[in-house]
Amino acid sequence: GPTRKMPLTASAMDFFQLFVPDNVLKNMVVQTNMYAKKYQERFGSDDTWIDVTLTEMKAFLGYMISTSIHHCESVLSIWSSGFYSNKSIALIMTQSRFEKILKYFHIVAFRSSQTTHGLYKIQPFLDSLQNGFDSAFRPSQAQVLHEPLIDEDPVFIATCTERELRKRKKRKFSLWVRQCSSTGFICQIYVHLKEGSGADGLDALKNKPQLHSMVAKSLCQNASGKNYIIFTGPSITSLNLFEEFEKQGIYCCGLLSARKSDCTGLPPSMLNNPETPQSRGQYRIRMKGNMSLICWYNKGHFRFLTNAYSPVQQGVIIKRKSGEIPCPLAVEAFAAHLSYICKYDDKYSKYFISHKPNKTWQQVFWFAISIAINNAYILYKMSEAYHVTRYSRAQFGERLVKELLGLEDTSPSH
Repeated sequence: GPTRKMPLTASAMDFFQLFVPDNVLKNMVVQTNMYAKKYQERFGSDDTWIDVTLTEMKAFLGYMISTSIHHCESVLSIWSSGFYSNKSIALIMTQSRFEKILKYFHIVAFRSSQTTHGLYKIQPFLDSLQNGFDSAFRPSQAQVLHEPLIDEDPVFIATCTERELRKRKKRKFSLWVRQCSSTGFICQIYVHLKEGSGADGLDALKNKPQLHSMVAKSLCQNASGKNYIIFTGPSITSLNLFEEFEKQGIYCCGLLSARKSDCTGLPPSMLNNPETPQSRGQYRIRMKGNMSLICWYNKGHFRFLTNAYSPVQQGVIIKRKSGEIPCPLAVEAFAAHLSYICKYDDKYSKYFISHKPNKTWQQVFWFAISIAINNAYILYKMSEAYHVTRYSRAQFGERLVKELLGLEDTSPSH
């Protein structure tokens, strides 16, 4: 749960600033102004440009975040006279001023000579966000590694032309998270660039198991020695990775797939389906030290690799139509924690900022901001302030937008 007690009067902005404090926003102001100056030195002066202020930067973020609650094809729809317009916030800043800030917006204005990382323009922000996640929240023992749902709203995909859709679908990065499975709080973000010749580029990692193993190690680098139980999907699950994690005091439970998983070191007899027909709930087990390979049958064969649960401990899967189906405890635990993450995706993935820039670092930035707001709401729901106001996720987002735009008095007396 949360590591600090927030006051009863804490606003949406207070929770958001646990992860994106004023010093981070001030740095955005400085870097944006530096970039604007350099851009104009190179391409000609812009008489209409005035250096951005902290108040304007907050308003700029507020407009972007508003697209996560009131989805629109473009953030510029706010100032239009059409269906997606938002008159209540449009008067805070003119459209032309917003477009100017959007044109010059930067987190790191200049590349240093030592920089080789493809995400250098956003890495300081991601590091700061990670520090915020680590210091504000202590996760439960059970956590999940997965790719969150960051696809676009199907309603707006339907309005795109085929050419636009092809352009939009070509995301040049994949985003992975380590998530506390009892609260949904995202503890760590890992961004993998799909292109590039660096050590983390696909040129260096031709096969997927090697790539997913690297992703898992990066996401768990701060988890060693804490007795965490990490649940993984088929693309990450492998005997070599789980054995490596066990040496670091990290325990695992993962679903195996002969097609997607790295099955090196696993007995082929357990990966092939038995010829004799099976009844639901039957399972076979093979062990090696603390590691168990479980093959469980329920309208198909499901295989699990785990060193976190004893294979002889019994559990049940409860189905609405067929009632209770017996299974090892590892299978029950995996199903329970994965279903929680599905609920999180259903509840929170629709609140991702719908602005889709062309630059990869900006796409990553808006996804990271969206995750930070979802985390802020989870902390709000676990605080005493929630019992005073009881905002839904949409209301929390609306309050945050108004506070960023200066439309709400955030003083304790309010």
